[in-house]
Amino acid sequence: MKKIVIAALMGFFVSNVAFAASPCETKAAEKKLAGAAKTSFLKKCEADSGSCDAKAAEKKLAGAAKNSFVKKCESDAKANNAQKVCEGQAADKKLAGAAKNSFLKKCVTDATK
Repeated sequence: MKKIVIAALMGFFVSNVAFAASPCETKAAEKKLAGAAKTSFLKKCEADSGSCDAKAAEKKLAGAAKNSFVKKCESDAKANNAQKVCEGQAADKKLAGAAKNSFLKKCVTDATK
């Protein structure tokens, strides 16, 4: 019984962390990386994906245009991350068709609030 409660709490914690984490952190958690391996993975992942600030600098944006671009970029990244997490949850629940679509819509909306 204790194992079930611990597993449920761990699942809840991991799902909450996934919504707050960056896409790279989510991937590291999915791969169950820790310590130096996690640090190395995160460094490479973030360098490969590039931050929104770096993308804005590449486009030579400044001022309000940069702020707007970064805000939208981060919002899109959060939505994409939420979509992936929600799709995983729908697969775990073995949802299909309209039930899956309804679940995904609500899940992504809740995660991006």
